[in-house]
Order: sequence, then structure tokens, then C-alpha cells
Amino acid sequence: MTALALFATGVGPRPDGAFWTTAYDLVLYNAVYVGAACVCVLAARRAGRDRRAWAALATAITLGLVGNLVYTLVITRMDVEPYPSVADLFYLGYYLPLYVALVALIRARVTRFHTSMWLDGVVGALGAGAVAVAVMLGPALELTDGHTAAVLTSLAYPVADVVLLGLLVAAGAILGLRGDRTLLLLAAAIIANLGGDIVFLDLATQGIYVEGGPLDLTWLIAVTLMATAASADRTAAPAGGSATSRVGWRVVAVPLACNVASLVVLALDGGNRFNSAAAWLAVGCALAALARVAITFREVRAYNAVKAEARTDELTGLPNRRALLERATSVVAEASPDRPAALLLLDLDGFKEVNDSLGHHAGDSLLRQIGPRLVPALRGGDLLARLGGDEFAVVMPDATLDAAEGLAHRLRDLVLQPVTVEGIRLHVGVSIGVASTPVPAATVEELLRCADVAMYSAKTSRAGVHVYVPDPRGGTGDRLRTMEQLRTALGRDDQIEVHLQPQVDLRNGGVVGAEALVRWRHPVRGLLSPADLLPAAEQAGLLRPLADTVLALSLSAAASWWPSQEVPVSVNLSAANVTDLDLPGKVAQALVRHGLPARALTLELVEDTLMTDPERGQQVLGELRRLGVRTSIDDYGTGYSSLTYLRHLPADELKLDRSLTHDVAAEPRAAAIVRHTVALAHELGLSLVAEGVEDDQTAAVLADLGCDVAQGFGIAHPMPVADFRSWLAEARGSRVG
Repeated sequence: MTALALFATGVGPRPDGAFWTTAYDLVLYNAVYVGAACVCVLAARRAGRDRRAWAALATAITLGLVGNLVYTLVITRMDVEPYPSVADLFYLGYYLPLYVALVALIRARVTRFHTSMWLDGVVGALGAGAVAVAVMLGPALELTDGHTAAVLTSLAYPVADVVLLGLLVAAGAILGLRGDRTLLLLAAAIIANLGGDIVFLDLATQGIYVEGGPLDLTWLIAVTLMATAASADRTAAPAGGSATSRVGWRVVAVPLACNVASLVVLALDGGNRFNSAAAWLAVGCALAALARVAITFREVRAYNAVKAEARTDELTGLPNRRALLERATSVVAEASPDRPAALLLLDLDGFKEVNDSLGHHAGDSLLRQIGPRLVPALRGGDLLARLGGDEFAVVMPDATLDAAEGLAHRLRDLVLQPVTVEGIRLHVGVSIGVASTPVPAATVEELLRCADVAMYSAKTSRAGVHVYVPDPRGGTGDRLRTMEQLRTALGRDDQIEVHLQPQVDLRNGGVVGAEALVRWRHPVRGLLSPADLLPAAEQAGLLRPLADTVLALSLSAAASWWPSQEVPVSVNLSAANVTDLDLPGKVAQALVRHGLPARALTLELVEDTLMTDPERGQQVLGELRRLGVRTSIDDYGTGYSSLTYLRHLPADELKLDRSLTHDVAAEPRAAAIVRHTVALAHELGLSLVAEGVEDDQTAAVLADLGCDVAQGFGIAHPMPVADFRSWLAEARGSRVG
């Protein structure tokens, strides 16, 4: 910068003499080149993305420097200056690494070129070339008088400038208009260089160029800007991908301007005003622009296809979750109390059995038949979508809750109709939750949550359709929140606990067991029973980790009184546990970890838990019995296939449900059922536990009927482990009942 400023003082009047000529035209002028080359070399040594560009630029500036020195020290001192001279070789050689630098800058910012980007560059280059030839360089390109070498050299400079301008504009077309400081500085440098070359060609053509004049500042400013660009570049090499966005007006601005300019050249060239090369370049630009339009059309069509695929479920061809959310967002935004909208959430019942029995291909075939079956029942503006798995949803704009519920029942009737899959006639059910907006759900998230809660209620109650009604207790029914809180609670040691309810021998009153009942000590809602946490655990897929936690807590409790008091503990199993082939191994490890024998544990299950996969369930229970762990059928008498399961199910005891025992003292028919059930159990080698024993009279009648063990509030309520240990200590050696 200092050398440039000092040289600028001599572009006007300067002191006469060889000393000042040498100082200005040789030392100061070339000092700018030397400084710029050094800056570019230093920039090339940095591990930046543009280091190849700076290396090429340093080479270009060095070639220009050598050309200056040759011209000043050798050519100007000849009696007759030759043209072309050796200096011209270096000056023309200056352009080649400059081209390389531009290409390297583009490559550093765009690591993957698309066809449209190439065409943008071609449009930019041809359009800029057409304008340059027509307006700025036309006269120079028409010089044909003189020696061949001189003519070729004279043509080489403007052609090189046209190519340089074309590359610069092509870079702008490819990268788009952007605030990249490095690119802007380099573009300014190239424009300054081009301006100097154009003016020089004009002056040289007229024979009036004077060395050391103001024109020389343009080339010095150009190399100074190049050095500034190199010194300002501090960017690291990109990790991959494109550094520029191919969206928006900034991308099309340069190609559009060049195309318009080329059309102007063609329009004005009707009278052959310009060099013919300008016309051909303009024609090429127009053709490239047409090709770009074709590519754009293809890209838009491909984009629309991808956009459609992104919103379509691949299996069923229905809109997917993304499309549903977009539609629901607009519907919720337009909904008002006077014009409510609704969402239906459908979940197939029995779909897992189809997958497990016939294979996933059969399940896929079933899902593909659901959409066409439901679509005819929809209104014109309704949207049916598949959310994933066996879940579907319907968005109903401008629909009352009654209309939504009516549609839900019609859809359910359609699903319940038999369907043929791979030649097999099947029946599947569906549970549908209905929610409305803007009341009670004001957002899409709330609408989905409410519909999900309603769907789960429909599934658990087997009602088929359930309409969401806000919980009047202010959110304790928020199952989704409960699910997430339960997930957190399972990772803590102070929230999940077990309460123990004693089981006593009806013959002698001795304590023969204790059932472990899970409790959740919620930090806000207090102590929650299984009725509050088990549905959330099932829906969240937490039954297995919950069972693992309850098993560990129960065995830990039993270990606190074993072996001084050999009172086994009973733990309930869900269907997810019974069909878990790893369960026997987990139980064996837990017993060893707590130092307990297998007889210290009884695992309880209800009959329905085996309906999902009876063979696997029997295998798991058989392995548990081989370990020495007792198994018990809980809530016996409430199912529909009790005798069938008694025949095949490996078990050690039956637990009579309280619905059969609570009025046994007053109802002869109930007593008869209990008597015959006891006889059947004993014939099968099973002991019988009577649940729901709430008074001494009921306990006495059950003992007379042959029941072995009693459990209920008449004996003791479920209690924390510490309280149970105290109760057990008081009951030791005594008889209860």
C-alpha cells in the first residue's frame, strides 16, 4: 500500500532525471507487485480452502513482475522496441494462472456441481463475452494490419481479457450474488485489471500510451486488491457440500442480466454494428439460457415428485404424517368456536396377531386394503393419512364433534367388515379417538395428544370410539405427561416402591405369603396405585422395566426377613413379561443377587396374558417352574376360557377373584361355585387362594369350603415394607383369622 501511494505521487508531474524515472517506474511500481506476490504466497501456505487460488495468483503476479522488469530493463533501452517482445510472453502468461485462481475459488466453494450450475456459468461467460466484444473490445479484435506475430499478439490481449471477464461473470453466475469479502475484493481487482487493459489497448492503438501515467495505477490497484483479498481470507477448508445456497434471486440475477444483455446485443446488431464474434457469443448465450430453462423445468418436476413422495406413505399410497401435520396446522389455524374442526386417530386391534401369525407381508397387505375401504366414507375436504404402523388419522375441517363421532362410527363399521389376506378371511377391530379444535385443543400438538388419549381410552374400554373430554381434575388424566414422568421415575430410587399384602393359611392362621403391589410416590400427585400407572406403562412400552423394578424391590424386601421367616413374596406379571424368553434368566439372576431360594418367589399372571402368544407363555412358565419358582393364576373366574387354561397351563395355585368370594357367606350359588372350584383345583394339584376376604365370617366360610389361603382387607391392607415387617413380627407365632 505504501509503494502504491508513493508511486501515485509521480503519475503527474515528477522530477526530471534518470534517478526519478528509475525510482518510480522500476522500484516503486514493481515493489507493489513484489509485496502482493509475497502476501499471496503467505496466504497459500495457510491451510485454507483458497490456498490453491492464492498460489496461482502469486504465480500470476510474479509473471507480471518479471514482464515489468524485462520491459523496463531491457525492452525500453533498445533503440527500436520490438513488438511482440519477450515481455509480452510474461504478460500473456500472467492470464493463465489468473484463470486457474478463479476456477480454484469456485471449486473451493462448490464441491459438487449440478448441470444447472454449469449452464449458469456458460450463460454468464457467453453473455459477458458478447457485451465485452461488442462494446469494449470490438475495435481491438478487428486489427489485422501488420506482421502476423504483431497481429496475433494484439489479438491475444483482448481475447485473454474477454476470457477473464467471462470467467469472472461465470463465477458470479455459479455462486450467485453474495457477501463473500474475498470474492468481492478479487472481483474488484479483476475489473480494475480489465479496465486498465481496455484503456491501454485503445491508447496503444492510437499510439499515445505513455509509461508512468495515471493508467499504470489501474494495474497496481488490481494487484493491491488481490493482495488484500488474500490477506483477508481466513476461512478453513469446507467439510463438504456446497457453500452457497442455490435458492433465491441472488442465484438467477447474474445469468438473467447476461441473457438480457446478449439479447440487447443481438437486437442492436441488426445493422452489423458490432464484431461478428459478439453476435455469435450472444446467440450462444441465448441457446445456453434455453437449455437452462429446460433443466430448470426438469428440476422443478423432480422437486415436485420428491415433495409428493415426502408427503406420501410408501406402503399404502395415503398421505403420511408430514402431510397430516401440514393439513392439521392449517385446519387448526382456521378453526373457531363457530367453525370447529376435528381429528380422528385410528389404531387397529389385532394387527399384531396378523403379523405374528401370517408374517409382515400379510400385515402390509392388510394395511393396503384399509385406505380404499375408508376413503368413500370421508367428506370432500377430509384427509385420511397413515401415521405409521397400524395407526391412521383423519383431519376434518369445519366439523362439529357430533359429526366427527358419527364419522368415527362409520369408519369403525367399515374396518370391522371381513378382509381377505392371502386367501384367508380375517376380522380386525379398530379403536378410534376423537378430539376437536379450538376447544379443548388449541394447537396441533394438543389436538394429537387429546386424540391419542381418547384412542387409548377406546382401546382399554373396548368401546371402539371415544370422544376426548378434558379431565376436570386439571390434568391428572394427562397420560402422555404421565408416561414421560414414569420413564424418569424408573431411573430413580425413591419413587417406585412396593406395598405388601399378607396371605394367611385358613387352617392355622399362619402367614404363608405376601403379594407385592406396585406404588408410585409421585412428587406432585402423591402415592399412585397400579390403576394410575399401569395403563401409562403399557402404552409407553415400560411394562418390562417396571416389572424388573418391582421384582428387584420385592426380592429385596423378602431378603430382609428371610430366612428367619420364610414368607415368600408374589409378584404380578403382564403379557409382555410372560412372553419374554429372557424372563427365567432374569429371575434366576435376581434370586442369586438377593441370596434367596426359588421358593421365596411366586409369579402371578392373569389368564388373558397368555392369549397373545400361548406357546411362548407356556414355555416361559415351564422354565420358571423348573427353576423352582411357583406360578399362580390370578383373578381366576373372570375369564372366558379358564378350564382350557387349567388343562394346559403350568401353575401351582389359583387365586379366586373377589367377585366370587365377597358374598360367599350369603349367596349359596356363589358358595357352590367356590366349592366345586376348590375340588377342581385340588384334583389338579393346585392350592387355592381366596382374594377379597374382608371379614372373619367370609374367611370361616371359605375355610369350610376348602380354600387353602386367604387374602384381603379383613386380614390386612397393603402396607409399606417397613410396616409389613413390623406386622409380620407381631404375627409370628400367632394365628390370624
